[in-house]
Amino acid sequence: MALTIKSVNMMMPVVQRFGPACCFSTSQTLQEIRLLARMRIVDNSAIGKAAAEIGKPPRVIHVYNDKRVGFLGDKVLVTVKGEMKRAYIVGLRQKQKPNVPRMDTNNIVLVDDNGNPLGNRITVPIPSALRRKGGDITKILSLATKFV
Repeated sequence: MALTIKSVNMMMPVVQRFGPACCFSTSQTLQEIRLLARMRIVDNSAIGKAAAEIGKPPRVIHVYNDKRVGFLGDKVLVTVKGEMKRAYIVGLRQKQKPNVPRMDTNNIVLVDDNGNPLGNRITVPIPSALRRKGGDITKILSLATKFV
């Protein structure tokens, strides 16, 4: 028996032929930093300015912790204009601990492989809760002029 286009169309499910039954999503919005989350570079590095000009936000491709969910002060690997760069999260939209401000965007500061920031100034206020974290984040805090 030869299959014709009409017989193949009749075998396809109705949803596949006519599209989904509804046009809205019922799943929750994830307010977390996971893979492919869009970020905003808040330092004045050259690559950050170039990415903002062309309108392609950096995306997270790896989170350096056990849960694979990024939180304030965590190190992430992002792609910026096709290049992989390391960055620290300095502002989040997700619900925060008490007395930690919630930002309206997901903010990162780019660093090189040695942990030195690529820019020399941070353009947004930084949560003062980051002062409790140690390591390479202290180099980023030295660039900040405003704390909340």
